[in-house]
Amino acid sequence: MSQTLQAVRGMNDILPDEADIWEHFEDIVRDWLRSYGYRPIRMPIVEPTPLFKRAIGEVTDIVEKEMYSFEDALNGEHLTLRPEGTASCVRAAIQHNLVAAHGPQRLYYHGPMFRHERPQKGRYRQFHQIGVEALGFAGPDIDAEHILMCARLWQDLGLEDVSLELNSLGSADERAAHRAALIAYLEQHADRLDDDGKRRLYTNPLRILDTKNPDLQEIVDAAPRLSAYLGDESRSHFDAVQLFLKDAGIPFRINHRLVRGLDYYNRTVFEWVTTRLGAQGTVCAGGRYDGLVAQLGGKPQPAAGFAMGVERLLALWRECGGEAERPIPDAYVVHLGDAAQRLAFRAAEALREHGFDAVLHCGGGSFKAQMKKADGSGAAVALVIGDDEAVAGEVGIKPLRGPGAQQRVALDALPEALAMLMFSEEDEEQGEQGARDGGV
Repeated sequence: MSQTLQAVRGMNDILPDEADIWEHFEDIVRDWLRSYGYRPIRMPIVEPTPLFKRAIGEVTDIVEKEMYSFEDALNGEHLTLRPEGTASCVRAAIQHNLVAAHGPQRLYYHGPMFRHERPQKGRYRQFHQIGVEALGFAGPDIDAEHILMCARLWQDLGLEDVSLELNSLGSADERAAHRAALIAYLEQHADRLDDDGKRRLYTNPLRILDTKNPDLQEIVDAAPRLSAYLGDESRSHFDAVQLFLKDAGIPFRINHRLVRGLDYYNRTVFEWVTTRLGAQGTVCAGGRYDGLVAQLGGKPQPAAGFAMGVERLLALWRECGGEAERPIPDAYVVHLGDAAQRLAFRAAEALREHGFDAVLHCGGGSFKAQMKKADGSGAAVALVIGDDEAVAGEVGIKPLRGPGAQQRVALDALPEALAMLMFSEEDEEQGEQGARDGGV
């Protein structure tokens, strides 16, 4: 007997009950993004490997350790399953001349990303991101808009215990000056650095500030702060972002060690964090990346964006009581006999043509067994078709959730009859609720 195949570790199936929750969440997200004027863009899952090396930075955990990269055996191309979406989105905007031809762009995408990490709660090798990118906007207003958008989504979802952390990474020149000072400081403590710290000391020292090693906390706490090297323009930009947030009543904390794990960021960076998900507390992060477009071969232009992990957000949503109702059909069609089955197909399609959701029983079985399935489906009514109904060209309508006797109607009168039945029940329920409310 052949071995049963399993999904790749860290790449999970999303089964129907779970997928219902995902779709409900995605509907909320799409409505939220449309309300801010963002439009969808869809990029390939596979991209040229150099795209991510140039965008993310070769001396990063993602590029060094986590990318699923391979050589195409057919043509020798070096390809990678995308580990994040920003680089792909910017590549697409450059390739198709979106900003130059159509002006600044508000874009969003969602879909699977891939990183070879140790699977744990909220962190998987195939994970899903919702990303938002604003291309061609230079001012602090778009930075603030992105943060306010997130706050709006948390409100729409009813999330609790989500807090905002901010920092400014300044310009390239300011980071270079800080980098030199940081290296000089860390060299004094080189013997106390861990292996990652020693490896990054001269390649990416800023990332040492983001270490989770408790033995290094004292060192990084006393390290030179980037804020001391910000020029007037960077300070003014960051101050404006903070002012917008204060005007909107959004609380935040300045985190001087917030540097993000991708090399392309500059100026404003932010993270939304929670204490409800254990160690994996970041649910959304982003910032400004003004140099990335030119870095990837496009005409220089400002840009900013953010991304959120769907798995983590859904876990947090559940922690805060979020759920999705199981989709329930309006009608479940039961039938017995060849002629009845043929009429049942026609009846189900007649309902769907008029906007009703109808499930047609398949697989045979007695009336009793089928009615059990109908009841279990949650449908408001069962459509019952036997030999008598088939001969007469009629359909029996049997209410499953409320009062009312079974009735028979002609096939062409079925949609109207079902509408009258369902809408009258809704009116009765609303009337009863109104009476109860009025009696309070």
